[in-house]
Amino acid sequence: MDGAPRSPTCYFVDEAGDGTVFNAKGKVIIGTQGCSRFFMLGLLQVEDPDRIGQELEDLRKEILADPNLAHIPSLQPDRRKTAIAFHAKDDHPLVRERVFHLIEKHQSQLKFFAVIRCKTALLQYIYERQRQSEDYRYRDNELYDYLVRRLFRDRLHTQEAYRIFFAKRGNSDRTKALKAALQGAIANLESAKGIRSTAAIEVESVLSREQPCLQLADYFLWVVQRLFEKQEDQYLQQVLPALSLIVDIDDATRQPFGRYYSRQKPISLAEIQKARPEI
Repeated sequence: MDGAPRSPTCYFVDEAGDGTVFNAKGKVIIGTQGCSRFFMLGLLQVEDPDRIGQELEDLRKEILADPNLAHIPSLQPDRRKTAIAFHAKDDHPLVRERVFHLIEKHQSQLKFFAVIRCKTALLQYIYERQRQSEDYRYRDNELYDYLVRRLFRDRLHTQEAYRIFFAKRGNSDRTKALKAALQGAIANLESAKGIRSTAAIEVESVLSREQPCLQLADYFLWVVQRLFEKQEDQYLQQVLPALSLIVDIDDATRQPFGRYYSRQKPISLAEIQKARPEI
C-alpha cells in the first residue's frame, strides 16, 4: 500500500583472512603459516532474509538427519562446526555442494560486494606512516574499520532504512566503533559526491550461528578468498551471478584507485593472475 513503511534493506557483513602483519616481536609474517596475504570484507545484500535464512536452517537440519552423511566428522555435535552453523572452510564437500545449490536457487535475491586489501601494500603504508610519526602503531582494527568505510561508501543512501549485521569478532563489543566507521562512509560520500544520507541505520554484531544469512556471506567470501590466496576458482561459477562488485584496492594496473570487478566485467582467476603474477 502506498505510504506504508518499507522493510529495511538488510546487509550481512563478514571477513576473510586476517589483519595481522607483524608477530609479537615485530617481525613481518605476511603469507607465513596461519597469516594471510590478503584481508577482505564482504557484504551480502539479501531480499527476504527471514525466508532464505529459514531455508538454510532447514537445510542444516536435513543434512544432520541424513544417515548417509553421519560419518562426516564436522557434523558431530561435539565438534561444534557444521552441527551448529555452516562455515565453508569447515564444511565437507558434500555439505558445501548443497549450500551452493541453495545459493544458486536464490541468485536473483542476493547481491555480494567485497573490498580486498593486499597486506604487502598495507605494509608499505604502515612504513610510510611510521616515517611521518614515530608514535604511529598499526592495529588490526584500523584495517577493518577502513574497509568498512570503503565497503559502505556507496551503500547507505538509496533506501530509507538499513539493518546491518556484522559477524562478531572475538569477545569485544565493537558496535560503537562500527557505527563510527559507517558514519565515516556517509561523510566520505557527502564530501566526494555531495550526496547526503538521511537513512535510519541499525547495527548488530552477532555470531554467525545466530544469523543464518551471515553463513551465506561466509560462503561468498570463501570463494573470493580462495581466488586470491590459493589461485582456485572451483566454485566461482556457482556464485558469479550474484557478485555485484569486487574491489581490489591495491591493484593499480588499470586505475590508481583499484580494480573494480562487476557483473559487466566479472572477476576471474585469469584476470587476477594477470594483475598479480606474483601469486
